[in-house]
Amino acid sequence: MSPRFEGRVVIVTGANGGFGSAVARKLASEGAWLVLSDLADEPAEALSDLDDSSFVYQPGDVTDPAVHHRLIDFAKERYGRLDIAINNAGIAHGHHRLHEIPGDLARKVIEVDLMGVFHALAAQIPALQAEAKAHDGCSIVNVASVAGLGGAPGLGIYAAAKHGVIGLTKTAAAENARKGVRVNAVCPAFARTPMALGEIARSNLPADEAEAFMARGVPMARLAEVDEIVTAILFAADPANGFMTGHAVAIDGGIGAI
Repeated sequence: MSPRFEGRVVIVTGANGGFGSAVARKLASEGAWLVLSDLADEPAEALSDLDDSSFVYQPGDVTDPAVHHRLIDFAKERYGRLDIAINNAGIAHGHHRLHEIPGDLARKVIEVDLMGVFHALAAQIPALQAEAKAHDGCSIVNVASVAGLGGAPGLGIYAAAKHGVIGLTKTAAAENARKGVRVNAVCPAFARTPMALGEIARSNLPADEAEAFMARGVPMARLAEVDEIVTAILFAADPANGFMTGHAVAIDGGIGAI
């Protein structure tokens, strides 16, 4: 059996981060050609084991609409096609009650987490529509959050942005269902990414207590492993998963069950 993503060309934003780099490595191991992007000028150490021939890295800020068009152009110039886009780039913010969140911080989170996905979709949808018939369907996966499925005390603007991502996902899925472009969102709870581990390290609590506190609302009573989230992202992106569109899939250790 051929690898799931053999010969498929995939854009991944936020590629230097915990989910992004893990997704990139897994896609490469399953035969994909990659166009990777993040803010930094160079790919992160986490991507150093990728074969240079399997990817191209282009720095860029997802809040700039031109960046997304440029990534599509690189995909077509380098590999001649585009099949999948994984919109993973995003930022979080420190815990604040909603009425205490500074306006400039709120605008930054919305600009990156919500408008960054909007700009990505605006560029990717026409490009993928043009590819879908020739390449047996295309897909987009937006990385949202379990915070986009309910309230998130202390993370109000982050939650608002991720709710918006889910709204964009469902709308884009409905508009493009007959055009061969599937659009889904994956909604992780806290996972062992550098972002979460950094927050644990900055806590005044011992590491094990800080981690337990972070996972206090999770029925499984633990953080997700990065590979568990990656598995869900690739499930949503998989060309064989051709009848799934418009879903916001929670990978949350049971939070949505209570």
